[in-house]
Amino acid sequence: MTLGVIGGLGPIATAYFMELVIKMTDAKRDQDHLAMIIYNSPEIPDRTSYILGNSRENPVWDMIRIGKELAGQKVSCISIPCITAHYFHKELSEHIPVPIIHAIQETGIEIKKHGIESVGIMATDGTVHSRIFQRQLEEMGIRAFVPEKEYQTMVMDIIYKEVKAGKPVDMESFRKVSDHLRGQGAQVIILGCTELSLIKRDFPVGPGYLDAMEILAQRSILKCRGRLKEEYRDLITV
Repeated sequence: MTLGVIGGLGPIATAYFMELVIKMTDAKRDQDHLAMIIYNSPEIPDRTSYILGNSRENPVWDMIRIGKELAGQKVSCISIPCITAHYFHKELSEHIPVPIIHAIQETGIEIKKHGIESVGIMATDGTVHSRIFQRQLEEMGIRAFVPEKEYQTMVMDIIYKEVKAGKPVDMESFRKVSDHLRGQGAQVIILGCTELSLIKRDFPVGPGYLDAMEILAQRSILKCRGRLKEEYRDLITV
């Protein structure tokens, strides 16, 4: 089975997603890995800007076009390593004749499986304001906390001014936001932006985090009938 990837949102996150899929696969030889067709399309308009009404450039049409091309290449399912892009999941699914893995829904399933009752969300303004995470989690009986304005600004600076810009990450700000969310009652903090996944890759974030992109990579392997390494069955940091 072949995995299709609508990528480039952003490019570094897409490269890391591919790396995660390879790293998580229980493979003894090249032929044991998943076949992937990756469209790295950084020209797709910014999702957060459109969702917040700061841009009229709707990114969904480019994603639909790429999804249809992937479907024509006989992929079995599609992953989008951009959490904010899942705002468009329903519309994408209506136009693309291939299952699209829903990273937010799958993250909720993972949280529910562990009996966790409350989480904090670190994500873009687009993801937070659209409430795509909060709605999904609340439907599952999970309380979801988001950062207050001052702390959400820190999250956006980390994502856009640091990770996307290729600059050093201010881990003090990351810790402040984490402490703020735990102070509200979050048992686990969801890294709900693929740029934040790169922080977990590069820094020891500590216990009580769940990376939505790791969930997406894990589910991509399983849904494409790959073999998952045992150490990636449980993705909440300890």
